Amino acid sequence: MALVEINFDGIIGPSHNYAGLSLGNLAATSNAGAVSQPRAAALQGLEKMRTNLRLGLAQGFFMPLDRPNKQWLAGLAIDMKTAEPHIRAAAFSASAMWAANAATVSPAPDTTDGKCHLSAANLLTMAHRSHEWTGTLAQLKLAFADERHFVVHGPVPPPYGDEGAANFMRLCPSHGESGLEIFVYGKSGGPFPARQHIESSKAIARAHMLDPERTLFIQQSEIAIAAGAFHNDVVAVANERVLFTHEQAFEDPEAAYATIRAKMPETEIVVVPADRVSLADAVQSYLFNAQLVTLPESGGMALILPTEAQSNPNVWGWLEEHVAGNGPIRKLIPVDVRQSMANGGGPACLRLRVVADPATVDQRFIADEAKLAVMAEVIAKHWPESIAPDQLGDAALVEQVQKARRALLDACGLTCLA
Repeated sequence: MALVEINFDGIIGPSHNYAGLSLGNLAATSNAGAVSQPRAAALQGLEKMRTNLRLGLAQGFFMPLDRPNKQWLAGLAIDMKTAEPHIRAAAFSASAMWAANAATVSPAPDTTDGKCHLSAANLLTMAHRSHEWTGTLAQLKLAFADERHFVVHGPVPPPYGDEGAANFMRLCPSHGESGLEIFVYGKSGGPFPARQHIESSKAIARAHMLDPERTLFIQQSEIAIAAGAFHNDVVAVANERVLFTHEQAFEDPEAAYATIRAKMPETEIVVVPADRVSLADAVQSYLFNAQLVTLPESGGMALILPTEAQSNPNVWGWLEEHVAGNGPIRKLIPVDVRQSMANGGGPACLRLRVVADPATVDQRFIADEAKLAVMAEVIAKHWPESIAPDQLGDAALVEQVQKARRALLDACGLTCLA
């Protein structure tokens, strides 16, 4: 069985809007009240997936969730007409598009039972995300239904917050070999909440049957959280033997590096110094919220990063120097995901990494050029062109959003998720 890394991107849903619901996410809060473009957003996401396919990478996807979430509203004894604006916006949120928060994934080579384990994230720190897990779990159970190869777990129970793979990294000689799993948790973030609790990370490690000697728990820097790095993947990313990180990503970086090297000596740690790229630059450009991938043909590594990184002189200058030298990142691939970026999610936010044999996954969730073309037609026809926050209570918009999602489900043979 050939194990490869599959990037599962969240299709940006037709209810994509800028309500500014995510405390600590500077892009989301600074753009609150702006007019969003759901159609353009979803097409940008599809184009990013096409880029991956053309690089020879395995690509999957997840469907948008049903929005507004009427079941969640009913639990609050309210509906879209009578809900207060912040509750209405939370019910309408398309934030499940950021699939990095869908789950934490431990590949089969790391687990005692030799199966790939996936744990749906509870996302309980933010109201608008706390009700995602039911729809996410349904998709995970469908996509990874083959119990010979996968184990799908429900979320960690309250009060322990879990934000999924956005606070998780894996280092390994190659994707198909046993690796070192790193859970990054927070304690405090100044004015902003630390969203990943160490108790959640430990619970997931136990459920995934990981070897304690090959499992690390590292504290995220409080300074980074306060600067807007609400998830670790805003300041660090790992791929195979490479850890690419900002100097201020971890609370005790030298201790973290020493422990990583002791567990996996072949690790190459690429540290971007704060005097070259500040935390403010890192957060604004989402330099680290990039897909660090191994190119199948050359075996070299590429960084798929937002165009905002190319527009930042400090960030792009450092990257060009790295590529010109002998660093492990050999290629820079900017992609346009501006609509997602304006809501606080870069290329890495949009994808969940699963190491598996693509043949063992439900093929309805595996992308190819033809399938993406069909999706693009549906999105161009049905997704709203724009949404202003004051439209969220509009009955016609609700009907359009729900009709659009049903059309995509139908086109992809996934009406069972309706």
